This record gives sequence, C-alpha cells and structure tokens, in this order.
Amino acid sequence: MTAAEDQPLEPIPRMPREEVRRRLLDAAARIFAERGYADSRLEDIAHAAGFTKGALYSNFGGKQDLFGAILSERAHTELATVMVETEDIGDASAMAARVAHLVAQRIVEDTARGRLGLEFAARAARDEQARSVVTPMRRAQREAASRAIVEVTTRCGGSPPVGPDLAALILHCLTNGLSMEHLADPEAISADVAERALSAVLQWLTAGAPEN
Repeated sequence: MTAAEDQPLEPIPRMPREEVRRRLLDAAARIFAERGYADSRLEDIAHAAGFTKGALYSNFGGKQDLFGAILSERAHTELATVMVETEDIGDASAMAARVAHLVAQRIVEDTARGRLGLEFAARAARDEQARSVVTPMRRAQREAASRAIVEVTTRCGGSPPVGPDLAALILHCLTNGLSMEHLADPEAISADVAERALSAVLQWLTAGAPEN
C-alpha cells in the first residue's frame, strides 16, 4: 500500500440545506418557465439541479409546493425592490408615479411569471391540492402589500380613501389583470398603457395624501 493509499479519505462535505433549496428553486424556475407547470417533471428538475428526486422531496412537499415557493419568492423580491426603489420618496404623487413605472416594467419584462401565475391560478380552480398552496400564498402576498401600503402612506402623510387591505386587493387585481391582458395582447397593452392604468389607480389611492 502506498503512502497516499494509506491516508484516510477526506469526508465529502455536506451541502448546506439552503444551498440545496436554492439550486432546486433556480432549476425549477427555468424548467417551469420553459415547459409550464403541467409539462414539467420533478425528475428533470432534480437532475438539472444536480440532485436526486429524493433530495427534492426532502426540501419541498411536491410539485405544488415547489411551484408555490417560486411564485412566493418572486412576489417577495418584487415588493422588496419597489420598497427599496421608493424609500427616499416622501411625496404621494411622485410615489404613485414611481411605483406605477416599476410595476409596469415588471409586467412586460417578466412574462414568464405572468404565465406561470395564471396557469397555477387556473389549476387551483379545479385542483384542491393546488388550491391549498395558492390560497395561503395569495393571502400572504396581499397581507405583505397591505403592510407596505401602511408604511408608504405613513411616510407620505396621506389618508387613502379605502383601508390598506382593500387597497392591496385592488392593486393585486389590477396587476394580475394587466399581466393577463399583456400576455393576450402585448401590442395593445404595452408598458406605457399598463403604467398609465396603474398610475390612475395609485393616484386615486393616494389622492388624500397632502404633498410635503
């Protein structure tokens, strides 16, 4: 036996769980975007991430949970980006204009998210398992938006015509609707049109806010 053979083998380092989840989410996002929810297979997602199907199930309950995690993460990132991009704005009208621009750009630039969200929502209407993921996810998104609205209106010193929960629902319905309309008719529902629609509603929601 050589000296090298006599040396004990170094243990293979275990990949941190968060890194495993990150790689699975990234691979799933690519495959779901390419194939859609229905035609994406967990085996292919696990293989693309460099893991077994068992590793995927140990981190996510199944296809619905994995899909929901992707949509939830994107929604969280989008809201966080809007809040960072507007954190120095104290004027209600300027805030409405900036948010309208940011959200409209996201709608036309990230059409994959729009397609996936629409597909999953449609599936949830007839699939109890999908609904069990979509319902709490949508509620959490509206609650996060409501908290953001309270933060923004407090900073701008405004008094919106409706409460934050209803305002969050209105904005979610509008952004989801604009995303669907853009997917169906991108020429007519351009970024400019989406921005003007969003701005009109946001200006109304902040109409009671006095300028600084």
